[in-house]
Amino acid sequence: MEFNFLKQFPKRMKIVGNYVVLAKNSSLKTTWKQYGFDTFEEQINLIFALLLYIMEQSLKEEPCTMDDIGSFLDELNMTYFKKGLTYEDSKALGDFMINVILGDEGRAMYFQGFNFDKGEYEALHISFVANKVIYLEEDIKRTSYYLTDDGYNLLLATLEVEGNMKLTIHEMIFRLHLEKATYDKAVEEMKNIFNMLRIQVQKIKEAMRQIKQNVLNYSVLEYKELLDENLNTIEETKNRFMMYREKVMERVYKLEEDNINLNKFDEKDMENLYNLKIIEGYLNRALDEHQKILTTHFDMKSLYSKELESLSQMALIRRFDLNHDLFQPILDDVSNLDRMDLFLKALLHQEVEKTYNINLAFQKQVSLHRKEKAEEEELLDFDENKWQEELIKKKKEKLNQYYTCLEYILGLTFEAKRISLSEIKEQSEENLELLAPTIEIFKEVIIELIKTKDILIHDLTKERSEMIEDGLLEFQLNRAILELLEGHEGWNEINRIQIIRLEDEEPIVFDNLISETGTRKRIRCSNVVFEIE
Repeated sequence: MEFNFLKQFPKRMKIVGNYVVLAKNSSLKTTWKQYGFDTFEEQINLIFALLLYIMEQSLKEEPCTMDDIGSFLDELNMTYFKKGLTYEDSKALGDFMINVILGDEGRAMYFQGFNFDKGEYEALHISFVANKVIYLEEDIKRTSYYLTDDGYNLLLATLEVEGNMKLTIHEMIFRLHLEKATYDKAVEEMKNIFNMLRIQVQKIKEAMRQIKQNVLNYSVLEYKELLDENLNTIEETKNRFMMYREKVMERVYKLEEDNINLNKFDEKDMENLYNLKIIEGYLNRALDEHQKILTTHFDMKSLYSKELESLSQMALIRRFDLNHDLFQPILDDVSNLDRMDLFLKALLHQEVEKTYNINLAFQKQVSLHRKEKAEEEELLDFDENKWQEELIKKKKEKLNQYYTCLEYILGLTFEAKRISLSEIKEQSEENLELLAPTIEIFKEVIIELIKTKDILIHDLTKERSEMIEDGLLEFQLNRAILELLEGHEGWNEINRIQIIRLEDEEPIVFDNLISETGTRKRIRCSNVVFEIE
């Protein structure tokens, strides 16, 4: 299994390490109690307030000496925390926070992040605050503090980007990576975009759930903000994502054509092709999420209008939120159970009128004025099981075509022990449909063989014994080879299959091959040799 999603892991751990080191340095110190800051929440809030002050002074290019820090903490304490500290105490607290918490008493701070490319832990250096010597009036020398890059990254990461800007930012980064052909980084950004679209769908569904529970608990402001987010997402995604998908499909097609026609099938091209196909898959899924957002957006608008209309029709009926009006008061004061009759007597002191026949719920509902016409019309029934069976049947037929192509190549190779693709072509003039059922299937089989290069049957057998079959009707070269070897008498003697590209020879031209769309085309293919042992 490939772990391409872990390539940027040390970078992520550097961000996480900033928080971990800061929390560890603070939580292990008992000096906080001398100044009245006993809880971890108080300590963290004060640390970030101090970091923001240092950043503000740095941005204004003003000094940030220990006297300035002491004055800031003293004013902050008198206004908000009210801990009974003097100015000298505040100054001492500032010195403790700068030199012990943020500076770890002058020791270099590291966080161990695992590097999956190297297979070992990597020491990530972390530093929040640095200092420099400045001269104030009358040549008075002082130490001024400022934030390092880690300090800025820590603070900037805590300020959430507005929801309607996140998608635009990630899309811009994705587009730049796509233009620079850094497809591995483009994959990460595409995953972020897809996750944001999925989160947007979940937000709409959660809003609908709240509206169904009690529309009055969902404010008009929240409703407006969510509608604006939906409209921004709908407006910004579909057309541009379709354009990106077309661009990615063009690059995939070009890479595949170059690789099979011009003998340029190297490791870099393989990696780019792999990443482009991942991007194409996420773009397709992102467009599906876009459609879900569009559908649920209108569903939410309809639900909100319906609930408000129902509420206006029941203006004289008092509605209760069971969590807020019943359960929470009882949890706060158990003696309220003595007055439960005030809440329940309206239900218990009168017989409920029967206005609904439950048997009707199991009958097909037809409008009365359309019932007669509906009975005259033909009833169309969509059988999902038959559709699934037909889908599986088509997949099996396509899989059989893959096996036919591979079986034909292996059969000729088994007879000759060593044979080239050009020789196979000469022997297949009358059986071309066996070698190439379609252009797409022939290409994929040849590409998979060239990619594998050296196939050890013993290793394939061992690999299959250690894995659980997924049952998917998709072409997998290793599984197909094992099944074909087991299904032919004498083929079980094969121990190794080698595929060797003939770099110096001219490409082979196949004429009049049929594609999946039914058109006939000519293709050029690199000449390779198949050899078995």
